[in-house]
Amino acid sequence: SCAMLRATVKLCCGIAHDHLRRLPGLKITAVAAIQKDVRGLVVRGSRRLHSKIPHYIQRLMGKETAACLEPAGDVSPSQFSSVDLFYITQGETALQRALSILQQHTSWQAETMPDAGAAVYSAALPGLGKVFRAEVVLAVPVARLHQELFERIEQMPQWNPTLSQVKVLQRIGTDTLVTHEVTAPSPGNLVGQRDFVSVRHRGRRETAIYLVGTATHVEPLPLQEGCIRAESRLSCIVLQPLAGDPGCTHFTWLLSMDLKASAAGWIPTSIINRVLPQSQADFIKHLCRHLSATACP
Repeated sequence: SCAMLRATVKLCCGIAHDHLRRLPGLKITAVAAIQKDVRGLVVRGSRRLHSKIPHYIQRLMGKETAACLEPAGDVSPSQFSSVDLFYITQGETALQRALSILQQHTSWQAETMPDAGAAVYSAALPGLGKVFRAEVVLAVPVARLHQELFERIEQMPQWNPTLSQVKVLQRIGTDTLVTHEVTAPSPGNLVGQRDFVSVRHRGRRETAIYLVGTATHVEPLPLQEGCIRAESRLSCIVLQPLAGDPGCTHFTWLLSMDLKASAAGWIPTSIINRVLPQSQADFIKHLCRHLSATACP
């Protein structure tokens, strides 16, 4: 009955509430998924299901969730499949994790990066292992960087020689991408060629733009010949207008990766700890050259 369904939904929401309130994006997506399934029953003509049930679910989970879901936006249940909502959830969860890292008081240790043009730090964090944090001020406005790093992501190999391919496999709404990246083969590469399948998600908080990424799985996507499938545990680039000079951007990049073992065996931690911060510094250098060599450090 309608009353029984209301009671069941209320019980489920109550059990999950403590977990969902800590991850607002997950909360929104969970409600969207429930609404999508319930609306499907309504559309298919269930005579025992009241058409107002989806709106009742919104009220149970709070007005702020309803406001995010209506009108249809990036998590509109009528627009996305359950797989789409899963990717959005992954992106939102990664964003919340990055925000937590950026807000907490962590003892970051400086990495020795000669001629890097950016300060690079590292810290060991629970659940992620070693995380590297690059900081630099770029004489480029946020909008331009945002365009290059998100809107034009498939063009990255044109200016970043460490990549041979970046392909958007799926665009979900306006803020979520599923991508496949392949690194370029190069002589003397200490870890070998890798490829990554990632969810990339864009978030905004006040004047800052957050570009997060984390590993995901896509079927069917066979392994790239000559590559080892590695994983991005967490990547988050923060683009913040410089106080007093909106033409410049404070660029922050959190990075944690699992490069996976090569066919030759385990990769020493010392090599990984040298390769990852160097890759951040090199990326920033290539980005600067692409945008304007004289406008960047």
